[in-house]
Amino acid sequence: MDRVDDSGSLSRLRERAGVRARALRKGQTDAEALLWSRLRNRQVLDLKFRRQHPLGHYFADFACLEIRLVIELDGGQHNESAAADYDRVRAADMAALGFRTLRFWNNEVLNETDGVMEKIRQSAEALTPTLSRKRERE
Repeated sequence: MDRVDDSGSLSRLRERAGVRARALRKGQTDAEALLWSRLRNRQVLDLKFRRQHPLGHYFADFACLEIRLVIELDGGQHNESAAADYDRVRAADMAALGFRTLRFWNNEVLNETDGVMEKIRQSAEALTPTLSRKRERE
């Protein structure tokens, strides 16, 4: 998750965030592409996930606003202590905004995709209200 630039007017901030989010989507990793192919189009419990979505001062790799879930993918650089500290602060900031953060290693997504999807499904199910919007309409 990258940091959002917070200098300037609100419209300028939104414009910068949109440009940065598009750049992040274009430069996605193989793990991000694979996970996005499994999250998009409401494939998990009919929930809408967004990728590289700005939240607070950061960009979430994947976010479901409906259940306030953020999914982050980490590469090897996150093994370093400075990156781990940054990740902890970021997760705390997301929690302050009301979001729960799930973290996975890139190689975990690439090599154990079904297991990762099951963990995401279980977490999403635990966070999903008893009656979903789809069920309310029926």
